[in-house]
Amino acid sequence: MTGVPPAPLDGARELFALDPAVAHLNHGSFGAVPVPVREARQRLIDEHDANPTRFVTAGLWDRVARARDAAAAFCGADPAGSAFVANATTGTSLALAAVAAGAGDEIVVTDHGYHAVELAVDDLHRRRGVRVVTAAVELGASEADTVTAVLDRVGPRTRLVIVDQVSSATAQRHPVHALATALRERGVPLLVDGAHAPGMLDRPVAGLEADFWVGNMHKWAFAPPGAALLQVAPHWRDRMVPLVVSHSQPDGFPLFLEQQGTLDHSPWLAVPAGLDMFGRFGFEAIQRHNVALAAYGQRIIGQSLGLDPDALPDPGPEVPMRLLPLPAGAARDVTDTARLRTRISVELGVEPNVMWWRDQAFIRISAQIYNHPADYDRLAENLPRLLHGG
Repeated sequence: MTGVPPAPLDGARELFALDPAVAHLNHGSFGAVPVPVREARQRLIDEHDANPTRFVTAGLWDRVARARDAAAAFCGADPAGSAFVANATTGTSLALAAVAAGAGDEIVVTDHGYHAVELAVDDLHRRRGVRVVTAAVELGASEADTVTAVLDRVGPRTRLVIVDQVSSATAQRHPVHALATALRERGVPLLVDGAHAPGMLDRPVAGLEADFWVGNMHKWAFAPPGAALLQVAPHWRDRMVPLVVSHSQPDGFPLFLEQQGTLDHSPWLAVPAGLDMFGRFGFEAIQRHNVALAAYGQRIIGQSLGLDPDALPDPGPEVPMRLLPLPAGAARDVTDTARLRTRISVELGVEPNVMWWRDQAFIRISAQIYNHPADYDRLAENLPRLLHGG
């Protein structure tokens, strides 16, 4: 972990409409849309509103398919097995519907999972009697230890395993390729929650033989909100069940997921505009900048809190998010973390995320091309005083 911040990418900050008075350190939660992408989407909305009939009937589905193919190529996904969906949560619900687990069946998750995914499997437990089995994976666990922790919770009634490629809760990267191989040998399906993967990891689906993978394009790939890519393995495509039955039901996968009446298709059609950002700066340059800046932020904020920077969780050389444990008493539960996040926002003008994991409060910071070292310096200089009631 280096203590030297990277040089800013020339002109990157000016491409965003973010409030310059605020240090935006929570890109991982909601992303931020570059102005050229907003403008591209607005042109699509204007085109639709000028003649809705022509917009829908004169080649819309060909345009969606081209945008989908561009997203699939960027992610290393199989275009024939990919579909646009609104977000990773929607993709998770589609995978759960296809698996159709029932009473006595088991779904294995880790304790790093996204809250909405946890709620989705808990809903199956409540409505259908599906048993939810949690694999505890330690922070900083090795690939071998992670695989063992998950496989130890897999049994004869396991119908699906869900693992984050990069955890939203902890920023930890998990060995999904190794897990896919091990689970395939046992005949157990795997859903990879790749919500953070597109634009963060280089071609995150390439070579990944998971049954289902879903990744948000609107977080790290600069697309507008409402754009995610779902990849489904060949043997599952005929078993996909759309959450809403519409006119394209007879057409099957992927059209019956994408052609949903008055759905706003502009976020999907604007995906290529988001990918143009990588052509402008280069994928490796963006990744290198963001990872180095996140590491810098973790180090200086950790030092301000009296933490040993070299002992802090390090998710690896491709993940531009970092976790920092907060002092005991900083928050007592999930509600407290929300209050603390609001205080940091209002009193310090900084937007990090504050997490509650394993009965402890953490701050999660992100780094994107619009961030500068001063954003992290501000939090480091002022957070200790706020936490101690100053």
